[in-house]
Amino acid sequence: MSLLEHAKRVAGEFEYPPEDLNKGVKEFMKQMYEGLQKPGTSLSQIPTYVTAVPNGTEKGLYLAVDLGGTNFRVCSIQLHGNTTFSLTQSKVAIPRDLMVAKTAKELFSFLAKQIEEFLRTHHNDHFEAHLERRKTVSSRDGFRHEEVFQLGFTFSFPVNQISINKGTLARWTKGFNIEDAIGKDVCELLQTEIDALHLPVKVAALVNDTVGTLMARSYTSPGKTGTLLGAIFGTGTNGAYVENLGKITKLFFTQESADYDRSTSEMIVNAEWGSFDNQMSVLPNTPYDSALDKESNNPGIQMFEKRVSGMFLGEILRRAMLALHHDGKCQLFKDENSGSNDIHSTTTVAADSALFRQWGVDTSFLSIVQADQSVGLGATRQSLSKDLGIDAASTEDAEAVKILVNAIGKRSARLSAVAIGAVVISTGNHESNGLGGEDDVVDIGVDGSLVEYYPGFEGYIREALREIPEIGEGEKRIRIGIAKDGSGVGAALIALVATQRAK
Repeated sequence: MSLLEHAKRVAGEFEYPPEDLNKGVKEFMKQMYEGLQKPGTSLSQIPTYVTAVPNGTEKGLYLAVDLGGTNFRVCSIQLHGNTTFSLTQSKVAIPRDLMVAKTAKELFSFLAKQIEEFLRTHHNDHFEAHLERRKTVSSRDGFRHEEVFQLGFTFSFPVNQISINKGTLARWTKGFNIEDAIGKDVCELLQTEIDALHLPVKVAALVNDTVGTLMARSYTSPGKTGTLLGAIFGTGTNGAYVENLGKITKLFFTQESADYDRSTSEMIVNAEWGSFDNQMSVLPNTPYDSALDKESNNPGIQMFEKRVSGMFLGEILRRAMLALHHDGKCQLFKDENSGSNDIHSTTTVAADSALFRQWGVDTSFLSIVQADQSVGLGATRQSLSKDLGIDAASTEDAEAVKILVNAIGKRSARLSAVAIGAVVISTGNHESNGLGGEDDVVDIGVDGSLVEYYPGFEGYIREALREIPEIGEGEKRIRIGIAKDGSGVGAALIALVATQRAK
C-alpha cells in the first residue's frame, strides 16, 4: 500500500456521511428539548433572561467590561442607530496575586478602579460633570437615571444566572481561585465596589460572550430580520439562540424568583453545546478521538467540542500522523534513501519534534495546509519544518498530511452543521415564510478562528446543511455573517435591552 493509500485509509475514518449527519441532527434536537425541560442534561440550555434582540436602530453610549481570563477589558460603545458603532477600549492584566486573593473585594475593587481610570481617560468631561453635579444633588444616589452609564459585564466563568443582572459564581476556572466569591452574586460584588468609588455606573446585565455574539450580529446585520443564532467556532464552540418562551418549561419550576420580561414571548438560550452527546450515542469516534479524550484533563466531557473546536483539531491530526509514522508498513516522514525523496535529501524528524508532544500541533497548521495550493505543497513542507521539526519532508509526505487535514477539518464543519441545522429546524425557521428576499432570511452570526480563517469551512457547513432533508435547498435562505466582539459590543447591547426594560 502506498503512502497516499495509507493516508486515505485513515482519512476514511473521519468521514461523516449524510445518514450519520441526520442522526446527529435528530439527537441534537432531542437533547435541546430535554435541556429546556430540566437541569442536569447534556445540553445545559441556560436561560439568559435576555428577551429581545436589537435591530440596528438603537442609539446611545454604553459601557462593557470583560473578565474572561488573565486580562480585564473596559470598553465604551457609541451606538449610532444605523447598524454602526464606535468603540473605545483599554485592557489591563490581572495581577497574579488578585487571581488567588483571600477576598472577593480585593479583585472587584481592582476592577472598579480600572473602570474609574477608563472614565477619567476617555470620558473625562462627562465624568467631571457627574462629580460636580453630585455635590449639588440631594438624592440618595446623587445621579439621575439617565446620567448613569449602563454597563454590560461579560464574566466568562460558570455562574448560576437568575436574572438579567444577577448571577452567583458556581466555580472558578482559568487559574482563578478566590473561595470567598463562590456562591456570591458577581454583579453585586462589582456594583458594591463601583458605588464605593461613587462612579456613575450601573451594572445592568451579566453577559455570556456567545449571547453577545448573537446581539452584536443582530445589531450590525443588514435588513430587518433579527438574528436567530450566535455561534462560536474557534478555540471552543458554543451557540446561543432565540427560543420561544413557552418552550423553556424549566423556567417555571426552577426559578420562581426570576425576574424577566414576558411581553416579547422570546428569550435567548445559551445552549452550551460543547457538551452535546457526552454519552456518545451518535457522535463519530476514531482511535485518535478516544486517545485524545482519555488523556485530556476532562475525560468524557465536552465530547462535541473535542471533535469540532480549534483547541483539539491539531491534536487529532498529530495523533493520526503519529500513528502512520509509527506504522512499519507506512513511509510517512521516512525515506529509505535520498533517491526516494523528490528533493534528494532524507527526511529527518527531530527528537523533540512537536509530532511526539501532546498538544504540539496548533490548529493554525491545519489552516496553512488546507490553504496550500503551491507547487509541491511548499508552504506545507516549510511549516512542517518550522513548526513541527520535520525537515526535508517529501511532496508525497505533504500530500498525505493534506489528505488528513482535509478529512479532520471537513468533519468539524459537518458536525458544526448538525448544531446549526438542529437550531434552525427546532425553531421552525427551516420553513419559508413566503415573503421572499430580505424578509425571508435566517440570519446567523458566527465568530472564531475556524469559521473566519479555515479555508472552505463555511462551504463544508453549507454542503452538509443541504443534506438535511428539512432544509435542503432552503440552505440558500441561511445567511451566515461574521459577528465580532460579542464581549464588547454585544455586552453593551444587552445592557441596552436591560435598561429599556427597566424604564
